[in-house]
Amino acid sequence: MKAVKLLGTGAILLISLMMLVFSCNDITGEKKLANTGTTGEDVVAVDETFQPIIEAVLPVYHAIYKYADIQVKYIPEVDALNLLLKDSVKMIIVTRPLNKNEVAFFNQKKLFPKETRIALDGIAVLVNPSNTDTLFTVTQIKDILLGKITNWKQINPDTELGEIKVIFDNPNSSTVRYVVDSITRSADLGSALSAMKYNSDVVDFIAKTPNAIGLIGVSWVSDRDDPSCLTFLDKVNVAAISVEEKAVNSNSYQPYQAYIATGKYPFTRYIYIINAEPRMGLVTGFSAFVAGDKGQRIILKTGILPYTQPVRLIHINDN
Repeated sequence: MKAVKLLGTGAILLISLMMLVFSCNDITGEKKLANTGTTGEDVVAVDETFQPIIEAVLPVYHAIYKYADIQVKYIPEVDALNLLLKDSVKMIIVTRPLNKNEVAFFNQKKLFPKETRIALDGIAVLVNPSNTDTLFTVTQIKDILLGKITNWKQINPDTELGEIKVIFDNPNSSTVRYVVDSITRSADLGSALSAMKYNSDVVDFIAKTPNAIGLIGVSWVSDRDDPSCLTFLDKVNVAAISVEEKAVNSNSYQPYQAYIATGKYPFTRYIYIINAEPRMGLVTGFSAFVAGDKGQRIILKTGILPYTQPVRLIHINDN
């Protein structure tokens, strides 16, 4: 009888342990892995600007953690923040930390979101390949956005391009917010500005419109190992930007990693993971992966600047 009782106790412990690891879907009857740091399934909202980066990270992550399933919603930054505030997702990837009101909102619910910098991103300025004007000063870009410069002849008297059309990815995007917060320092933008829906739409519009100028996240045109990126680069030219009063080849820089790292390229912003998961779960594990060595190495290969991974700078002499 004692042996039977011991066997029964052991069986109960084994069943209890299995129930901790697996849960059952009441509708389909399918067994699902419990949500832990490396197992289960969850949804993350990501600023659409960073889709190329996360699409590079996910296959490696899923190959390592075979029992983890991270689904991603690529949406404008404003929408991602709203999902977090509504508790529709536990983690987002955006370009700003939470403000004081948002932090207070979470703290009232006894939640203390963790903010982690994972990269330094750039805003790329795109022009049509037929446009010979590919060097701009920061002041010129600012004046174009404010509507003070409205015609390409104000940039180059010899051009025949005419009126300047300015294109963004989305009205609620982090790019628009960056323009207002960091370039124009004003929400009173010019009337020639238009918004599409996605970064890829901006590339396609610029490719078809000689007098247009577009602003998108640099990761869409920075990864030269990505066939999609190479296709975009065949369609448009990435402009070089100067902080000086006059833009020339020697003082103007494109948004390459080295120039972002040294601060020579002026239009940059950090990328943040904001994790509001109340306890250790899958999105916390995913956050650790992206911010860790493997994730940072993948980000490095996409052409933007990882926050913790060192970048090797090589100086080449002309002689």
